[in-house]
Amino acid sequence: MTRIMSIGAAVQDVFLSSSDEFKPVSDKKSDELFMRLDLGAKADVNKINFSTGGGATNAAVTFARQGIDAVFNGTIAHDPAGQAVLDDLDRENVDTSHVSYTDKYNTGYSVLLLAPSGERTILTYRGASTHYDAKDFDLDRQDLDWIYVSSMAGSMEALDKILAQAKELGIKVFFNPGKGELKQLDKLKALLDDVTVLSVNKEEAQQMVGGETLEELARHALNYVDTVIISDGPNGVLASDGKTIVRAGMYEDVPVIDRTGAGDAFGSGFLSQWSQGKSLKESVVFASANSTSVVTKIGAKAGILGKGVQLHDMPLQEKDF
Repeated sequence: MTRIMSIGAAVQDVFLSSSDEFKPVSDKKSDELFMRLDLGAKADVNKINFSTGGGATNAAVTFARQGIDAVFNGTIAHDPAGQAVLDDLDRENVDTSHVSYTDKYNTGYSVLLLAPSGERTILTYRGASTHYDAKDFDLDRQDLDWIYVSSMAGSMEALDKILAQAKELGIKVFFNPGKGELKQLDKLKALLDDVTVLSVNKEEAQQMVGGETLEELARHALNYVDTVIISDGPNGVLASDGKTIVRAGMYEDVPVIDRTGAGDAFGSGFLSQWSQGKSLKESVVFASANSTSVVTKIGAKAGILGKGVQLHDMPLQEKDF
C-alpha cells in the first residue's frame, strides 16, 4: 500500500451562511466584489456548519478515501479545535501519531462568511498552524513513499530539513508552496531540486520562472522539478512530466456552494492517482473531479471523493512534450 505523509496546517473551520448581510454590495467583477458589515450592528445568520481544514489535513483525507495509507504531521494545541481536528482525522483512518503540540498558541481557527455565490470572507487565527519547529519533523523510519507538503508559513528551516531528509531517504515530494515561501524566492528555488511534483497557480509560477503562457511556464519549471502542475482559475490547468503535456478545462459545471479546499482537493487528488501509477491524464481527470465535488459542499472535506467513484470524460488536450 502506498504511504503518504501530509505535512502542514490543521485548523477548525466554522461556516456562517444563509444571511442577507453576506450578499455583495457592488456590481464589479467577481474578484472585486465585497460585502459590508456595519460596525456595532448585528447580522442574523440562519445556518452554521462546523468542519476542519488546513491544506495538510484536507490532503490526508483525500489519500485515506482513495485507499492510501495516510499520515498527518502538523502542529495543534491541547484545545477543543485541536481535538476536533484529531476526531475528524481519526474518523477517516488517518494516522495522527506524528502530530506535535504547542502550549504557546491555540490551534488554528477560521470563521468563514459564505456569500450565496460560494465566495467567502475568512476571519483567520492561524495560531499553531503557522509556527513550526524543525525538530518536530523526522521522516526517518516512517517507510514513506511520498510526502505532500503544503504551506509551511515561510518556515524555511523546517522546510529545508523536511526536503533534505526526503531526498536522503528516497521519499518523493509533492510541494504546494504558500505565500510565506514565495516571499523568499531565492531560498525556495534553491530547495526545488528536492521536489518531485510542484503545484502552483499561474501567478505563483510567474514569480518563480519566466513565461507568459502556461506551457512556457511549465517548460521553465521543469528545469527544477520532474513534474509540474499550473492552475489558471476558470481557464483550467496544465500539467507536464517532461514527456506529456495535459491541458484540462472544467470537469463539470456545478452550482458552487463553497470554494474552501478546492485547491487542496485538486493537488491531493492528483497525487492520490499519480503515486499509484496512473497516467498524467488520469491523474488530472481525478484531481479535477475531486475539486469539483468539493465545491458542491460546505467545508473542505465533505465533498472529497471516495475510492471507486465513476468519472466521466472532460474537456482535455494531451500531447507530447
